[in-house]
Amino acid sequence: MDMRSFAKSAAAGAVVGFAYYAISAAGPVQKFSIKRDANKTLKAAGHLISDLKSVVM
Repeated sequence: MDMRSFAKSAAAGAVVGFAYYAISAAGPVQKFSIKRDANKTLKAAGHLISDLKSVVM
């Protein structure tokens, strides 16, 4: 087994587990805040990847 892929899958599992815990333990107002922050983070990551692609190309 490749240790690099094992480490990636373990990290992904930890992130998913933490996200599930944060959503399940949060109240209704906190859930909206978590979803809004996650949306902003995903948009920023998309812009970062787009910028990196434009620099490389």
